Amino acid sequence: MTAVPVAGPAVAGSSEDTAELYRRHLGAGRAVMGAVLGGMVETSSEGAWVHTDDGRRYLDFGGYGVFILGHRHPAVVEAVHRQLDAHPLATRVFLEPVAARAAAALASRTPAGLDHVHFVNSGAEATEAGLKLARAHGRNALVTTVSGYHGKTLGALSATANTTYQAPFAPLLPDTTQVAYGNPAELEAALADRRDRACVILEPVQGEGGVRVPPPGYLAEAARLCRAYGAFLIVDEVQTGLGRLGTWWGVDTEGVAPDVLLVGKGLSGGVVPVAAMVATKNAYGPFSRDPYLHTSTFGASPIACAAALAAVETMSREDIVGRAALLGRRLLTGVAEACAPHLGRLVHEVRGRGLLIGIEFTRAQAVGEMLLELVARGVLVNHSLNATRVLRLTPPAIVGPDEAQLFLAALAEALRAVRARLG
Repeated sequence: MTAVPVAGPAVAGSSEDTAELYRRHLGAGRAVMGAVLGGMVETSSEGAWVHTDDGRRYLDFGGYGVFILGHRHPAVVEAVHRQLDAHPLATRVFLEPVAARAAAALASRTPAGLDHVHFVNSGAEATEAGLKLARAHGRNALVTTVSGYHGKTLGALSATANTTYQAPFAPLLPDTTQVAYGNPAELEAALADRRDRACVILEPVQGEGGVRVPPPGYLAEAARLCRAYGAFLIVDEVQTGLGRLGTWWGVDTEGVAPDVLLVGKGLSGGVVPVAAMVATKNAYGPFSRDPYLHTSTFGASPIACAAALAAVETMSREDIVGRAALLGRRLLTGVAEACAPHLGRLVHEVRGRGLLIGIEFTRAQAVGEMLLELVARGVLVNHSLNATRVLRLTPPAIVGPDEAQLFLAALAEALRAVRARLG
């Protein structure tokens, strides 16, 4: 199976020109990575497909969880166009209606009590806002989970438990500890030592940690322990929220309502970067009383909020959550069947929930080989930053039956090729 050539828009400059500009201005390492993957330059996209400058197209089962609606969903693009023509950025002197409507739409879909929205530009910024809000309540002892991922800005990096990314920037936030993910006993021990001063941050399913699904009841027990020991609970749903797990939020399955919910990726509608920190009334109090305590020039910009509003409305109108659940079950079954002949030799385990699926290999080398084999067959997927042996799938919910079958066929072929090469 090979990538299918299609006509694409004309772009200025060749792929060689682009690679040289990367080397000069964006980083030699990124230029080398592009060359390893074939040197293609992406130029356009729609739905589940990305087009490159050489006329080929690639089925996007990666995108780091951003494209739950696919690329350039017409409803989101139209909303952004309208806002661009009317008022893309605000003065921040007057009240601005699009941000208010987007906040109301998002709050209408979050767990009960999470009604106060602080828009930012990225998931890492949402983490920073959540950590600062916890500190405003005196919770300055940070408890995170092993292999958890929450961003790479300085505060967020303190919670991102990976020394590869942390070590060059040490020292980070003081009084930070890691506990095993999915282990309430370790969490309780950490909270007992930090009574009434801890901030706990965790994911409903660890994404960059290798699609780690916790045991049933873990989230509810973590929330109970936080209440018992006076801890501030932040649930990071930047990757898992907005339908990615087949529910609006990962916490929905256990009825958990944290102090703060972090939202991002899919909130963009796949068009304009936007993220948010959503909090309860009590938790949001310091930011509510003083609107200048934590600000951003471009946070809650009209153009970004137009995308967010359209994304939430489109998800509701098109039942994206239900579609994600159904497609996720079919894909997880198909991926497991494709991997079954290779279990023990090449593949260690297949796991996932909704449209967040991980294939853990027996060795890290297989992930890179699989990435190359799938690109050669017209499919894009992602590795996992905090789990080098895990290939991660985050397809759009709008993938059709033919596209799903194309992916599964490419996956089976790639697995056979890598198995033959690595033994």
